[in-house]
Amino acid sequence: MRRKTSITLLSVGHACVDVYQGAVASLIPFLVAERSYGYAAAAGVVLAASLLSSVAQPLFGALTDRRPVPWLLPASTLLAGLGIALSGTSGSYALTLVCVAVSGAGVAAYHPESARVARLAGGGGHSAMGWFSLGGNAGFALAPLLVTAVVGTGGLARTPLLVLPALVGTALNLTALRAPEQRRHLTRTTPAYGTDDRASFLRLSLAVVCRSVVFTGLSSFLSLYAAQRTGGGAAAGTAALFVLYLGGAVGSVLGGRLAGRWDRVTVCRWSYLLSVAAVAGVVLVPGPALYLCVALTSAGLYVPFSLQVTLGQDYLPSRVGTAGGVTLGLTVSVGGLASPLIGRVADATSLRTALAPLVLMPALSWLLLRALPEPAGPGGRDDTPAAGAQRAVPKSWVQ
Repeated sequence: MRRKTSITLLSVGHACVDVYQGAVASLIPFLVAERSYGYAAAAGVVLAASLLSSVAQPLFGALTDRRPVPWLLPASTLLAGLGIALSGTSGSYALTLVCVAVSGAGVAAYHPESARVARLAGGGGHSAMGWFSLGGNAGFALAPLLVTAVVGTGGLARTPLLVLPALVGTALNLTALRAPEQRRHLTRTTPAYGTDDRASFLRLSLAVVCRSVVFTGLSSFLSLYAAQRTGGGAAAGTAALFVLYLGGAVGSVLGGRLAGRWDRVTVCRWSYLLSVAAVAGVVLVPGPALYLCVALTSAGLYVPFSLQVTLGQDYLPSRVGTAGGVTLGLTVSVGGLASPLIGRVADATSLRTALAPLVLMPALSWLLLRALPEPAGPGGRDDTPAAGAQRAVPKSWVQ
């Protein structure tokens, strides 16, 4: 029960951070409408949020491998919220970029340490990590609704109200870290339990980068694209983005369930094959059927999400902070680096033409995972009660 309480607090806290990753894409239609940004300028906002996060994430991962820094969870949550809250207060494009970059830095600081803490709190199993990832994906899903409710009713000047989830998340993370039953082990470094397989970790990371490119590319422009393809205006775009993010809430938990029946690598491979057809449908299918394709894309991209975090940690057991930072954070944000290219192609041709190459990305992920081995380690099997009774994990991982 104590473990479940800790994971629940950390999961909801994760949602309060990742709502700001989803908020960047959710703000794009309002920036285009209110400030007349072109596709390239709008993509620059996504790039600003991703670039600093991509650079800083490995550094924070290396820091957490050297020493525990649990205080980063509440501090980074607050920083992520402040950046987005201030992003709409000035009409200056440069200041908007700075604000979203500050938010990206907060996200970068949060993920490596949170992945380490969540793995410890969950006893080393991948189902607990699935619930933790569920929180982040739920935050993504709520972002379009939150931004539309705040900015859609009062314009970009109301973005300071978006700091509220950060205040809630800061309080939840502080509560989770201060619980007596957690303080005695969450402040320890994570024990190594095997030999590093750097080649497999590199291939996994490249596969997740490809996932990041397609996910970030779609999320950056899906609102605008859905409005064009369905003729439903801004509401149609918000609904499409909500469907894309909502699937993450289902996919993260489903991935843990499927990995209990098959191994994680197999589940990831089949998910990416599904994504190839689903992304093609998003690009090519007109009308309301677009939403079905968006839902299938969401499932295909999110089922592997939490599994890739535990795979990375099992491939790199001596550096689980770095592994978590790369698989949970860096390879999510790095997809934003491709957004300006998509925006430039869209300005020169059409948005549909610019999105078409994204169909190739999940195919590349499938190829990279095709011969990847299933690693041994605490995440190698499910952490259901029956499996947990059989699995041997380091004593310092168990309450």
